[in-house]
Amino acid sequence: MYLHIPLLVFLLANIAPSDASLFARSSESVIRAATRARHNAIKRSTGLVRDLRLAYTGLLVQQPGGNTRCVSTNNGTSLTGGSGEGALGGNVSSLNGSTSAVTVTSPTQTGTIAQHASTTAGTQSTPSGSAQPSGGGSTSPWNLTQTYQGESFFNGWVFQTGPDSSTGGVVNYIDLPTSEAANITQINSAGNVVMRVETTPQVSTSRQSIRITTSYTYTGGLVIMDSVHMPTGCGTWPAFWSNGPNWPAGGEIDIIEGVHTYTNNQMTLHTNPGCNLPSADSAALGITGTVLDGTDCSVADTGNAGCGVRATSSNTYGPGFNSNGGGVYAMQWDSNGISVFFFPRGSIPSDITANAPQPSTWGQPMANFPASSCNPFEFFNSHSAIFDTTLCGGWAGSVWGDSGAPGQEQSCAQMTGAATCEDYVLNNGAAFSEAYWEVSSVKIYQPIS
Repeated sequence: MYLHIPLLVFLLANIAPSDASLFARSSESVIRAATRARHNAIKRSTGLVRDLRLAYTGLLVQQPGGNTRCVSTNNGTSLTGGSGEGALGGNVSSLNGSTSAVTVTSPTQTGTIAQHASTTAGTQSTPSGSAQPSGGGSTSPWNLTQTYQGESFFNGWVFQTGPDSSTGGVVNYIDLPTSEAANITQINSAGNVVMRVETTPQVSTSRQSIRITTSYTYTGGLVIMDSVHMPTGCGTWPAFWSNGPNWPAGGEIDIIEGVHTYTNNQMTLHTNPGCNLPSADSAALGITGTVLDGTDCSVADTGNAGCGVRATSSNTYGPGFNSNGGGVYAMQWDSNGISVFFFPRGSIPSDITANAPQPSTWGQPMANFPASSCNPFEFFNSHSAIFDTTLCGGWAGSVWGDSGAPGQEQSCAQMTGAATCEDYVLNNGAAFSEAYWEVSSVKIYQPIS
């Protein structure tokens, strides 16, 4: 791995050492990956759901979080995208004394990564020690270390700017000041953060959108996200996920992901070779979801698909999630493996609302990737949490004419009358009034030692 930005520049810009990996990757790897970008769809012939596997190796370009994202639709489309690697040069400057920016140039991307200034209020840390549930109860084994909530929510997040070069989405990511001026981000009257997509009636090349990554990193932990609304509608591809450095070596955990009008969430791991699900049977895994397209989580062995699990409930994603007022997603990463839980609004455990989580009392997770066949500290490390909303791109654009997935009984091509996803996105701004995140909080816990 080659470091293309001098350490001295990092120090002058006051970028934390943990963020140094954001700009490191071999240019040779980037170019090689870019030249082999492709789409190769293979349709499954049986079952109600027409699953696709799209071997889209994508453009591995370094973006906030120091990670390259491989997305498995497991509908079953496999894509490379998200946050990529490979800043080949750049300069660091200070913006108004509160925001740092790095201008990055690579064979596939030129853009600016802007980091909103962290403050104690923005990344609140609770004192070390145990938290107690309200009304008395067992001591939580988890200690709250980071809280992103309310007026200071955006403090401690890195805003990616520029085109979505890695997934080919029809968006241009913008920084916080630009998004606030355009009313694309705001803190609403309920104290929740809102991240929208631009709704200008017609645009020539792309719509403005948001992609943010925590500057705080963690290896193991409990990430709890409370959301009231998530983006939905034909053309959309939102996600809440996490990545480690040197993708896929640091691993990727997709907590929430889907496209268009899907209603059932999909959770996926992407790793180096050697990480597997021990079974494809839901009962054997102790999960409420359904395993999709195999048990191998390696991007090399699966054409970047990884191993995915789809929720069986229609209130876990998109329209059903939003009509119920959302809910809470929790991703637990410990010595037992990686699990994802979902609690719809009205059924959120009191220990979560009391900041004293007790995962052992939550029942079966929607997805579970046991340590018995995938060491969670060998295949995953130094993750940052990420929100993004892209439009079309490698997944949503590729299944524009497809139907059969939960919530997508009719294709977007049929529903909209548009021949392509890109044409629809560029010419129908009002259609993206529901393409927004409304997030109450993100809280990151670490085990009490």
